[in-house]
Amino acid sequence: MWEFYSYIYTSKQQSGKNMIKHLLGEYECKVDSKGRFLLPSGLRKQLSEADQERFVINRGLENNLTLYPESEWLRISREVNSLNIYNKKNREFIRYFFRGATELKLDSASRLLVPKQLIEYGKINREIVLFAYGQRIEIWAKEEYDKMMAAEPEDFSSLAEEVMGKINKGSADDNE
Repeated sequence: MWEFYSYIYTSKQQSGKNMIKHLLGEYECKVDSKGRFLLPSGLRKQLSEADQERFVINRGLENNLTLYPESEWLRISREVNSLNIYNKKNREFIRYFFRGATELKLDSASRLLVPKQLIEYGKINREIVLFAYGQRIEIWAKEEYDKMMAAEPEDFSSLAEEVMGKINKGSADDNE
């Protein structure tokens, strides 16, 4: 396992009292023949004590997997479950979102066991990249991750302007 970089980024919740840790970093890991990988210590240290043992994994949006600390999964599940099920697109989204979702628990050696059907979905062989951001960890087959990163947009500046340009940077919260 190689740890490229990681840091802890904390920000205040709206109440200003509780601190939320935002996950950050890229980690290369090996998957054994049983589908287990060691959760890097640098990543575990970024998690709250309550979130260091229990996770939920499911299919990601782009042929990858997404690993959520249990508390984040519960929050997202509440959002998804609040969708109007009488709307056909909502029902389709709910089915695809929860498809393959599996609870995971760290074993005594700090490993997580990825279910076989998810390993197949993610095209995972021996090497993976854990890409942590916000409150989730994307799990990519190393080959797929490398391909995606090699296809960086020619004009990242234009993409940044399109995606981030509408965010108001002048709010009072930004000055704290």
